[in-house]
Amino acid sequence: MNTPPTVPFTRRRLLSTAAAAGAGFLILPSGHRLGRAAPSGKLNILLIGVWGRGLAHYDSLSEENVVALCDVNEKRFPDALKRFPNATTYVDWRKALDHKGLDAVVICTADHCHAFIANWALKRNLHVYCEKPLAITVNEARTVRATWETKKGRLATQVGMQRHANPNFNRVRELVRDGAIGDLKAVYAWGNRKIPKPGYFPEEGAPPADFHYDLWLGPSPFHPYNPAYFSGNAGANCLSWNMFWDFGAGQIGDMGSHTMDLAWNAIDAGLPTSAEAKGDAYNSDVTPVQCESHFDFPANDWRGPITVSWYQGGAMPRGPKPYVDLEKIGHGAMFKGSKGFLVADFDSRALVPFGDDADLTYYKPRTAETALKPIGHFQKQWLDACRDPSKPTACDFGYSSQMIETMLLGLVAYRAGKKLKYDGKTGTSPDTPEANALMKKAYRDGWSIDG
Repeated sequence: MNTPPTVPFTRRRLLSTAAAAGAGFLILPSGHRLGRAAPSGKLNILLIGVWGRGLAHYDSLSEENVVALCDVNEKRFPDALKRFPNATTYVDWRKALDHKGLDAVVICTADHCHAFIANWALKRNLHVYCEKPLAITVNEARTVRATWETKKGRLATQVGMQRHANPNFNRVRELVRDGAIGDLKAVYAWGNRKIPKPGYFPEEGAPPADFHYDLWLGPSPFHPYNPAYFSGNAGANCLSWNMFWDFGAGQIGDMGSHTMDLAWNAIDAGLPTSAEAKGDAYNSDVTPVQCESHFDFPANDWRGPITVSWYQGGAMPRGPKPYVDLEKIGHGAMFKGSKGFLVADFDSRALVPFGDDADLTYYKPRTAETALKPIGHFQKQWLDACRDPSKPTACDFGYSSQMIETMLLGLVAYRAGKKLKYDGKTGTSPDTPEANALMKKAYRDGWSIDG
């Protein structure tokens, strides 16, 4: 491993103290801790990935005690240390997770490291906030959930599907659960983003000296460096690499995590009993642009069996009426009931009743007192639960792992090229054994999700 960087500007309080004592200035290498006790009531937090999505957490975390920062790109530390001047810096998340006195970790790395870091953190009894997607294979999702179940009620978890805090999510759930469209029959979600790529980028140049490319690859099979993987701005750099099988799950892991969440929140789905999918011709390097996946779910205590479908990259469900143009909704969900449809995006919804008896007299809207209460600030909901794990979080690892497991199973069915049965207890397909190998992937030597 490369020698950690020397960052003399990281310890403002210590420098000022040393200067006042006539001692000049002191340089501390990354990895050393000042040993300052956390202020009363504040959480000791490690932020892994200080740029990109990491920037979105700065304001929330500034109210806590950020004691450690980790990033594979040392150029990102100076700006991060302006906000968290007393933090120790690391370039390897495996070492950062063993920082003394941690309470919680926020994961904002590339997608292919999410499940690894989350699982390691849980095993170290740390509260975990992980940006979406929680996993990029079925097996990763199941592995993280299995660990979480042993910590449930003691550790707070949240997956970064922050749109879930939009009030519309509650309103959609109420309409579906309270029968505004009658008995629920089918659910559809879609996203229109298209990012075609022919394959992994060819080798080009060498990583900058302060960019630890081998650590960025982490558990992924080796691919040569190319700056094109890192050409995006802070808000969209993931679009440079998340379409590749070894680095992400394409649109299913990206906007699919947000959009299916709009549907998932309303249907109490659990795991499917079957999956089938079709789309672009298979490319061993790149996930499909256009694809659709369909899942069968059994009945639960408030609804009968349903089908759930995901569409992406131009594939779309048929609208409920000719005058309802679903193409105008870039990312949305539609619920089909026995008496109508509910169409929604992240912020709004529309009821489309059908049939002579769909007069809505059977539907009683909730009162202000009985309506679902707002989640409030999404990140702070998790921070509150870190202090009191009995408090729920909207997108904990139980809820989120089942959702992404289902979505990733769609990619398995797409690659298998046939409809497959699924046993949610074992995470295997009893009728399509060749699909079982597609529910996991090979990792580089020296990297284990069970660390």
